[in-house]
Amino acid sequence: MNPHLSTALPTTAKATKRVTLNGVLWALQAVFGFFFAGSGFGKVLMYDDSLYAAAPDAVAWYAAVPQPLIVFIGICEVLGGIGLILPAMAKVKPALTPLAAAGLTLTMILAAGFHIVRGEYALVPANVLLGGPTAIIAVGRWKRRPVSPANLTGARALWSLVVVGAVVLLTFVPTWYTMTNAS
Repeated sequence: MNPHLSTALPTTAKATKRVTLNGVLWALQAVFGFFFAGSGFGKVLMYDDSLYAAAPDAVAWYAAVPQPLIVFIGICEVLGGIGLILPAMAKVKPALTPLAAAGLTLTMILAAGFHIVRGEYALVPANVLLGGPTAIIAVGRWKRRPVSPANLTGARALWSLVVVGAVVLLTFVPTWYTMTNAS
């Protein structure tokens, strides 16, 4: 029997899955990208005066923040959430991904400070749980596992459109429906 034609796997080869830093970063980018895009979109909807008037019933701190500032924070979160995913995925200006992550980290630091000043200590852990992973993404994509830029291909453009569509369908639409059809 010819050893080059053997189809048997060596006994030392096992089907194992490896956790890599790149894989962890992509998972964090996807989860937190979708989260921030959806959360931010809810704040963007506060441009509607009737939604803004009812918001403090659901989220107490909204009463302490002017309507335009809530909408601005929402726009920053939507852009940051999308920025965690799209630039690296499309490989077009991938350096924007760690900048988006750093911006979201800063937003969470400022939010934690805001809640501390207001004595809302129970809300600070949420800011840490959201800001910590975005800080990891910022450092990971800036220095540890940066994404190299490349020309935009049809496949990456298509996947980028699929992701934008998924963000719209999975976060924007349910958020809009829930907020505009609340009883």
